[in-house]
Amino acid sequence: MTSPNDHLTELLRRLDDPEWPEWPKGYDRHGTGALFERLVARLKAGFGASCPAERDTQDSSEYGRVEVPAHATVCGERIVVSVSKFGSLAFVAADNPGAFLGTREARDEGALDAGDLAKVEQALTELGYVVVPEELLMSDYDGPTAVLSGRPSWWDRYFGTF
Repeated sequence: MTSPNDHLTELLRRLDDPEWPEWPKGYDRHGTGALFERLVARLKAGFGASCPAERDTQDSSEYGRVEVPAHATVCGERIVVSVSKFGSLAFVAADNPGAFLGTREARDEGALDAGDLAKVEQALTELGYVVVPEELLMSDYDGPTAVLSGRPSWWDRYFGTF
């Protein structure tokens, strides 16, 4: 039986090269940064608010994070978008990564509006990012790359520190 996330799991496995744990071979730091700046601008325009961002994270496979502030969201909770250095992977979290078991739980608990989520995911998709559900990223990592964790997850692999 196939899962709706099978194509995403396949992508995560295809991007996984143990010789390049922190960023992929041929990583374009400038291009990744320029695309991230476009994302920050899109979210700022879409939510009508300044969106603080962390860029070029050191010793991590995560490139950066951008935050839609709580006052700009329908539910009054901030939205955090994390972008990986790998394959334009991104994920969306309400409040903070790991605060909920994914966007579905955040919506069910009233912390994330479906319209706000759609606005963020549309910006990501239109810019060429691949949105990976946080639930999938929290599943056990079983690839060949050594990651710093006792029981690593796909999040550790593509958004964690090395």
